[in-house]
Amino acid sequence: MAEVSEVLMSVLSTIRVPRPGDRVHKDECALSFSSPESEGGLYVCMNSFLGFGSQYVDRHHTRSGQRAYLHIIRTRKAPEDDNNSGSGDPPKKKPTRLAIGIEGGFNVEQDQYEEEVKVVLFPDRQEVTADDLTAMPDVVRERVSLAMAGLMSADSVSHALQVQQWDGEVRAESRHAAELKQLDNGGSGISPGWRCEVCDLQENLWMNLTDGRVFCGRRYFDGSGGNNHALLHFQQTGHPLAVKLGTITPDGADVYSYDEDDMVLDPKLPQHLAHFGIDMMTMEKTERTMTELEIAVNQRVGEWEVIQESGATLQPLSGPGLTGMKNLGNSCYLNSVMQVIFTVPDFQSKYVSNIDKIFDDAPSDPTQDFKTQVAKLGYGLLSGEYSKPALDPGEGAEASTEPRGDQVGIAPRMFKALVGRGHPEFSTNRQQDAQEFLLHFINMVERNCRSGANPSEAFRFLVEERIVCQQSQKAKYTQRVDYILQLPVPMDQATNTEELHEAERRREEADSSGAPPPSPVRAKIPFTACMAALSEPETLTDFWSSAVQAKTTATKTTRFASFPDHLVIQVKKFTFGQDWVPKKLDVSIDVPDTLNLSTLRGAGQQPGEELLPELAPPPLMTPDVEVKGILGSHGNEEDDSLYSPLLSPVLDDSTVSQLCEMGFPLEACRKAVYYTGNTGIDAAMNWVMGHMDDPDFSAPLVLPGTSSAPGTTPTESVSEEHLATIVSMGFSRDQATRALRATSNVLERAVDWIFSHLDDLESMEVSEGGRSAAESEGAREPPPGPKVRDGPGKYELFAFISHMGTSTMCGHYVCHIKKDQQWVIFNDQKVCASEKPPKDLGYLYFYRRVTE
Repeated sequence: MAEVSEVLMSVLSTIRVPRPGDRVHKDECALSFSSPESEGGLYVCMNSFLGFGSQYVDRHHTRSGQRAYLHIIRTRKAPEDDNNSGSGDPPKKKPTRLAIGIEGGFNVEQDQYEEEVKVVLFPDRQEVTADDLTAMPDVVRERVSLAMAGLMSADSVSHALQVQQWDGEVRAESRHAAELKQLDNGGSGISPGWRCEVCDLQENLWMNLTDGRVFCGRRYFDGSGGNNHALLHFQQTGHPLAVKLGTITPDGADVYSYDEDDMVLDPKLPQHLAHFGIDMMTMEKTERTMTELEIAVNQRVGEWEVIQESGATLQPLSGPGLTGMKNLGNSCYLNSVMQVIFTVPDFQSKYVSNIDKIFDDAPSDPTQDFKTQVAKLGYGLLSGEYSKPALDPGEGAEASTEPRGDQVGIAPRMFKALVGRGHPEFSTNRQQDAQEFLLHFINMVERNCRSGANPSEAFRFLVEERIVCQQSQKAKYTQRVDYILQLPVPMDQATNTEELHEAERRREEADSSGAPPPSPVRAKIPFTACMAALSEPETLTDFWSSAVQAKTTATKTTRFASFPDHLVIQVKKFTFGQDWVPKKLDVSIDVPDTLNLSTLRGAGQQPGEELLPELAPPPLMTPDVEVKGILGSHGNEEDDSLYSPLLSPVLDDSTVSQLCEMGFPLEACRKAVYYTGNTGIDAAMNWVMGHMDDPDFSAPLVLPGTSSAPGTTPTESVSEEHLATIVSMGFSRDQATRALRATSNVLERAVDWIFSHLDDLESMEVSEGGRSAAESEGAREPPPGPKVRDGPGKYELFAFISHMGTSTMCGHYVCHIKKDQQWVIFNDQKVCASEKPPKDLGYLYFYRRVTE
């Protein structure tokens, strides 16, 4: 022990006690998904607090020189009887709330582990336990003991990031509860024959806590529920609180506040019920709670069971490429997208095939390195190391080892934290749109692949837009980069129109008679109709024609200028109603297994076709400003090509205000009005909907001919720190300066701006003299546009992502992927052979090019 004591003394200066703010990774390896429960446990560096599995700890020791690691091994205890009969301990509480990690909810720490902790000294792997420290010098014992205790008591990063508290029933105390006035209605307590006083309905009944009268509840979006009589009673009397009969138990009940329009808590509920002769302590639950009903209503739509193939007994699968992913709390959108991403060979070769080099080149903190964490995730999904069937957690060692549908799988906590960092949506635990996350991830890949292979090129394609002025018949051609083809859904092309009309008629009859609603009918839309809607010309009513120097009508036709290796098609199921409220179209589309898009390839300028002159439309300005006034101090009367950045465009304030009231950012609203030439709310709204995915959607309006946002000047100084950050990403100083000036010196916005203006910036290539190539004598021709692959437009379907629920902000995502001619369903940790892949109900479809 003397030798170990001497070694500890020699490394004592490197052993740190965690302080507030330190990132402690004691639940997950930085380079793999090993944890303290894995074979070999987890080694936590006692200096950097990074965790490493047994296969990577030697690598970290060699690279960093650190020798002291805290070795944590957890083994699951034998399961105990839930009732703990004879143990003297109280029985475990069953969950009473749709919640995780809070009182009354599901206990995520329910699994009990035995923990073994010791210090291991490298390279000889000498072990030191807490008992061993008692025989060592005081300075060693105190420092190491403090470090061990500090590490074990510190909150791990993964613990802070994962969903520890999620509550589907978050309710605030009603402001009416404390002073609620109750009337005497002579109530005699429990009545087995409770009915709505208006329609005699015997379910979904609510008792008003002011006067004790009983009415039926609201009608749900699918037509089920009540007839709104409890709501009408509130509107007539103003009595705010009602309790749902049938949910009253000694633990509480569903209480709704019509005035606050939400489910609430009533701390005085026992007294309020006792006023009408109802003893909470003797009541039993006879009806589903509102949370249970919300889930049931979603399931009645039919999507949930069909998409998850719930009606069939599916065969669990495991092995390489068949690894499940744990749901971290509304992270199914991320799980589904990344499962598909790592089916694409470009991402496999970029991150998984080169994993050793990526790990060797990783910075000192690999948890913050994009390439490292993507490679770690890709290897975890493809290697098969974590694709192990999960045994029933309630089974003992001698019980059957029959696997369930789900796996141990991997929990992408580090990856989710990294890709979501700084993003207003993906950094939260709320449900998100899978399409938006796919674009966000591709954007991050673009940022991190400015040198070397860029796997996102597999999805990149060029779109050709041809606009023809109807007055002059002259045309204009533009090209833009895209990654996803958005497919419209023409509801008027449904093939079962009569069935839909009949279903609507039956629903209206049920509404008027108070009968149960009929089963919903899903619209059937031919895929050919969607493609026809995509390819048909669009009419532009307020197009400014440079040929006639006035606004006129034009037609716009969109075609492919190139076909990508992998084509992503988004079915535009999510739209806005006439009241601008988001809604989801419940449709079935006969999406084919093979596609031939050759007829949609753009042909460019036609023989004999004249092009529109390259003239910009007149700027929007104050009527009393003379034309030469736009020159400012940056132009002259002979050269009017520059506008003064100090001039603000005149915008229709009423249109801007209307857009802002819909919840869109102010700067986006200003740009919408500017770029549609003050032509009204409809045109501005169309611009907003077409540019919501732009990286600079919320960035300040930049006037043509300037690189400055309103309120800044071209000579405004920029942050040297921000400049250095952008230059370190591979951009020139001139490019970084332009980006910062265009975004008011905001680093995050500048980075987004620079990636959305790559075409412009590539012509600013810096020469050796420090000037841009455009300023240098003998400047080369500007480089071609973004690199795209091209080939035949023939494709085959290999994956699709489906969404269940009424909005992208709620519900659930699963994906189906074709593996060796067999469809496989990936539903978080469940990985099974698919029997009836619901290809007609998908949201995102992934096709790969078919080679002849």
